[in-house]
Amino acid sequence: MDEPSPVPNEEALRAEILRLNKIVKSLMNRAERAMSAGGNDFGLFQATVMLEDQVRERTSELEAALQENEKMNLDLQREKEEQRKLFRKLEDAQAQLMQSKKLAAIGQLAAGVAHEINNPIGFVNSNLGTLRKYSSGLLRLIAAYEEAESVPAADSEPKKSVETVKREIGIQYLRDDMLQLIQESIDGCSRVRRIVQDLLDFSRVGDTQWKNADLHDGLNSTLNLVWNELKSKADLVKEYGTIPLVECIPSQINQVFMNLLDNAAQAIPERGTITLRTGSEGEYVWVSVIDTGTGIPPEILPKIFDPFFTTKPLGKGMGLGLSVAFGIVDAHGGRIDVDTRIGEGTAFTVRLPIRRKAG
Repeated sequence: MDEPSPVPNEEALRAEILRLNKIVKSLMNRAERAMSAGGNDFGLFQATVMLEDQVRERTSELEAALQENEKMNLDLQREKEEQRKLFRKLEDAQAQLMQSKKLAAIGQLAAGVAHEINNPIGFVNSNLGTLRKYSSGLLRLIAAYEEAESVPAADSEPKKSVETVKREIGIQYLRDDMLQLIQESIDGCSRVRRIVQDLLDFSRVGDTQWKNADLHDGLNSTLNLVWNELKSKADLVKEYGTIPLVECIPSQINQVFMNLLDNAAQAIPERGTITLRTGSEGEYVWVSVIDTGTGIPPEILPKIFDPFFTTKPLGKGMGLGLSVAFGIVDAHGGRIDVDTRIGEGTAFTVRLPIRRKAG
């Protein structure tokens, strides 16, 4: 069966019409010159007329083809516009999906973060109570000194009062313990501040600004948020290599780290180890999250990045964690490699380009 001939483009059709019109004009001029020269060659005139009819017919066909071509171009433009609308809807759906997963993660973090904040706040509050007691004793001592200064030097009674107050408040112990309590309180407040800042950084759902980021900082801040969940399931091993700054959207990459850490913890049935490794190869950096869990069966391995795919019981998960992670990494021009062994564990390795890829 003959293949249909390709439809010429609009420019080629216009050029052909112009060429045929020139041929018609040339032949008509030739016929007129022949007749004006006294020639009466009817055959030549008849051939010229027939050729003109053929050219006109061909021109009409080409004009019809040109109109069809223009119609096809309009159809293509409409189709492209529909595709653009669908792409915009897809992007909106992906953004909403990512936001939904992030908000769900923030909800799951709330209890753990509250516990992490409650511990330092608890001992800071206790330290303040002790410092108030110490301050009351110091004020008594100051008052005793002021009284001693206001009486003649020969009067020894105020000096005895000062010594009595020193013994009662334990001035030597107070001097040492007071500074320690203040330092502990400063450390506790700094810890709370860091946790709150990490949570704020993570919760910036709409932040899509590309910047050069230290992935180690992102890993550590994410660990600060999920540590309360991880510490009951696994020991943590950090094997950080030397990596350059990576051009990325940090809040989204932190979302990837959180999803992979959460996935690693859930893969460990009782207690195990989670290892974090980093390094660089050429124009890429890589981050591996390795667990000593049960491994992934080969029959479900091709599905793990599918949206809403989960092996968890009903109500225990939406099946979006790995899907969202895959979408973020793919949008950054990277990929996620999976190496799993049944009964030994799984390694998820995120590979990201150091510099943002054009387009």
